[in-house]
Amino acid sequence: MFVLELTYTAPLDRIDAVLPQHVEWLKEHYDAGTFLASGRKVPRDGGVIVAVGTDRAAVEQIVRTDPFSEAGLVEYTVTEFLATTTAPALDAYRQELPA
Repeated sequence: MFVLELTYTAPLDRIDAVLPQHVEWLKEHYDAGTFLASGRKVPRDGGVIVAVGTDRAAVEQIVRTDPFSEAGLVEYTVTEFLATTTAPALDAYRQELPA
């Protein structure tokens, strides 16, 4: 599982101009089952996405296709973790520690 943290590197008016395309990109990845949750940080200086996957390179490629990334408006930090404990609603995403 991955936590994708976006940090805005451009003024909010430039972010807002590309926001509709970013929302469509999010929807594509929700529909594909890759994204589980997302939203703005408070204060509004970026956002966070929780993503599933086992291939870090694939997740990093998805990040590069974000319209915010393509327009040079954000920096991403990608953090991989093992979700060994989850809420019941996320049981399908629970992971085991390697042996």
